[in-house]
Amino acid sequence: MPPLAHELASPQQLDTPDTLHTKEWLRRYQRIRQASERLCEPLCTEDYVIQSMDDVSPPKWHLAHVTWFFEAFILVPFQPRYRPLDPIYDHLFNSYYETHGVPFPRPSRGTLSRPTVAEVYRFRAHVDTAMAELLESPPPEHAEEIVRRVELGLHHEQQHQELLLMDIKHILAQNPLCPAYRDDLAPPQEEEIPDELAWLEHAAGIREIGHDLQTGFAYDNEGPLHRQFLEAFQLANRPVTNAEFLAFIEDGGYTRPALWLSDGWQQVGQAGWQAPLYWVKREEGWYHYTLGGLRPVDPQAPVVHVSFFEADAYARWAGARLPSEAEWEVAARDASMGGNFVESDHLQPLAAAARGSAAAQLFGDVWEWTGSAYRPYPGFRALPGTLGEYNGKFMSGQMVLRGGCCATPSDHIRPTYRNFFPPHARWAFSGFRLAREA
Repeated sequence: MPPLAHELASPQQLDTPDTLHTKEWLRRYQRIRQASERLCEPLCTEDYVIQSMDDVSPPKWHLAHVTWFFEAFILVPFQPRYRPLDPIYDHLFNSYYETHGVPFPRPSRGTLSRPTVAEVYRFRAHVDTAMAELLESPPPEHAEEIVRRVELGLHHEQQHQELLLMDIKHILAQNPLCPAYRDDLAPPQEEEIPDELAWLEHAAGIREIGHDLQTGFAYDNEGPLHRQFLEAFQLANRPVTNAEFLAFIEDGGYTRPALWLSDGWQQVGQAGWQAPLYWVKREEGWYHYTLGGLRPVDPQAPVVHVSFFEADAYARWAGARLPSEAEWEVAARDASMGGNFVESDHLQPLAAAARGSAAAQLFGDVWEWTGSAYRPYPGFRALPGTLGEYNGKFMSGQMVLRGGCCATPSDHIRPTYRNFFPPHARWAFSGFRLAREA
């Protein structure tokens, strides 16, 4: 698996005990930890242990890994009285931290029938009890660093909450029964028909891009703040819809090599792609697997579960291109941060009426592929130590996505957030919008 943007690196600047009391951090810790377990409540025990492909981790592993993070990087170094529940967990649930120890091989996580699901929940309870004791009375000389690591650990757990939903969806989708993860998801409130696609103008000029790492939480790959010149461009007022992508399919989009990058065309042939992931053709039309089971494809909703290769091929077919991440960030800087996030409880992208004068759905619904490779910003320096180990070393072979999705916690996203996946990946809630030269 790529390191997933959901396994980012450590922050440069976080809140300290002077700005947020450790007991308030304990309340936030408990809220986010409980949210992970609520996501798993609909699962049967058998669902927790399946690994449907190398890029998917069993839900049991996710629950244990985010717990291991607090044990390895907070309790062991800062709580002298703490004793691990089982020392072998440090090996089993380490993801990519080579400087910390030897990670258990990712493709083999589905072979771990033990520890059991019940034992993983005991591990969580063991760590939560110790974390509560630590945050109730942290050693003064380490309080600031503890808070820094707690905030990072909570953002890390929120990343895995999104991963849990992605991976559960992929696991259940392999079953011919098409079982629903939940049959009580919130339905769309009303039928929306998006406007015809419109183009929003953005003037040329020098823009500041990235996060000021001295203000608030951000991962180190979001900074430093830097200037970048952009030519004038136009950005679509909404993401590409299922109906629009279906027109690409019906026009032979998956059979025309001239539309595809070479690696993408090779992937089409090897994997037999004919439509987005989870789409199924039946006599009465197209269906797709959702976390609510198999449903008809909503023609007005944003297309989702497409790779960068598919997004790029569609853009070429449409006479456009994908935006750069700098263009996307400029357009999103003053946009509303509201959207269809995990709290909306749809767990599926929704149609939203786009009004021509403003961009719609920049946040939530679908992660949007950009045309930018995941590379360091000017002046980026990887942080020393284990917590800063694996951002810079994964800045190869990945493309950037922006904006969050219907499985993202709403307080986890910001305009500068850089998600990244390899260009062939499709199991994330990924879609796209178009751009073109002015």
